[in-house]
Amino acid sequence: MASIYPFRAFRYNPDKAGAPLDQLVTQPYDKITPAVQERYYGLSPYNLVRVLLGKKEPGDNGQNAYTRAAAHMQEWTKEGILAPDPAPALYVYFQEYTVPGTKQRRVRKGFIALGRIEDYAARIVHRHEQTHTGPKKDRLELLRHTRSHFGQLFMIYSDPAGEVDKVLNEVARREKPQEVRDEYDVAHRLWRVDDAAIIERIQKLMTDKKLIIADGHHRYETALAYRDQCRTRAGATILDAPHEKVMMTFINMEGSGVTILPTHRLVADLPGFDFARFRQAASSTFDWYAYPLSEDKDKQRTLARLLRDLAERGAQRPTFAVCSAGEAAYYLFLLKVNADLSQELPEASPQQRKLDLVVLHKLLLEGCLGMDEESIRQQKNIRYVREWEEAVAAVENGAAQLAFLVNPTRLEQVRDVALSGEVLPQKSTDFYPKLLSGLTIYRLDHP
Repeated sequence: MASIYPFRAFRYNPDKAGAPLDQLVTQPYDKITPAVQERYYGLSPYNLVRVLLGKKEPGDNGQNAYTRAAAHMQEWTKEGILAPDPAPALYVYFQEYTVPGTKQRRVRKGFIALGRIEDYAARIVHRHEQTHTGPKKDRLELLRHTRSHFGQLFMIYSDPAGEVDKVLNEVARREKPQEVRDEYDVAHRLWRVDDAAIIERIQKLMTDKKLIIADGHHRYETALAYRDQCRTRAGATILDAPHEKVMMTFINMEGSGVTILPTHRLVADLPGFDFARFRQAASSTFDWYAYPLSEDKDKQRTLARLLRDLAERGAQRPTFAVCSAGEAAYYLFLLKVNADLSQELPEASPQQRKLDLVVLHKLLLEGCLGMDEESIRQQKNIRYVREWEEAVAAVENGAAQLAFLVNPTRLEQVRDVALSGEVLPQKSTDFYPKLLSGLTIYRLDHP
């Protein structure tokens, strides 16, 4: 049973900040590169990056970034740059965007509220990927110092009839939203809802929903660890306590606006790598087809044909486009029709055997290239890129030995694996677009 709560969000006052909202909010912290961090710093002295991912300064002892974040929160609140809404509310949140690589426009519809932090064993909140210690330690320090949640946990749920979306659409038709357009030309629209009847309708509709973390596993587990620490200090479990809840954005997985992008794999610095030997090893379980570059002077046309076939053939069986340094052709690898994955992948569950990336990692990366699971987890010889152009360029300029172009993981695959209590390989999903940080802020000291 999913428990949903309204809250008094702290929000930016652009007039007090002397800057429009798009110069104050940010992408999620894990998408902020050093270059993006620098750009955010230049936009406004009140840009959230100073709190969310502040710069290290000379003389720091490893904690100063967190104490500065807490000081910013105190100062900005005192100056009215951040202020709480007058009453608890839910926040309808729509994102209109163009699907990358296409001209297709979509609107993803959801709402922001507090959700109860649940242990995975309760089978109310489900994960679909593993987490790592480093990011959780960093986020936990920030939470301890600021006692605030700045980014959205992206939660998906199943509602085939779209009952919750109908309520959200009703709200959106009533009045103009607060709107901000981000650096990827995504329009983010926010409506504040403090009508008790509407809040109650949404709460009732959500009570039977199972929640799957689409994005934000590290932040969820940070909130979970902080909740447990607070329970230990208090010597009791107080279910109404602010630390028992975390800010979430809830999105219907059956809605038309959900997009998952593929994350392509680059392999580099494998000793003794030979493509012909790799292709021969793969031939026991994969059919392969060459797309010779010599037959078509227009490389872009060859790539377009390769990508089209990747999508079309990949709808039937695991399929990968392969580019290798020094080869005069691109390749399409397709799992053989008669391949018995119960024999090839005996340790994988039936749900995992349906995943292209499990097949790629186990049969090609580990089985044919000799990469072990731990080295893949540590990213010793592998890195991940979103754009296929970047992957192909890395092979052509010698930065990678191989590029594996993949199809996106399907939403129903994420659902089935997560609800079965299992996880996907690293970097299996890239939900697009990201949820902005700073549109709403949950301060545990001001619930």
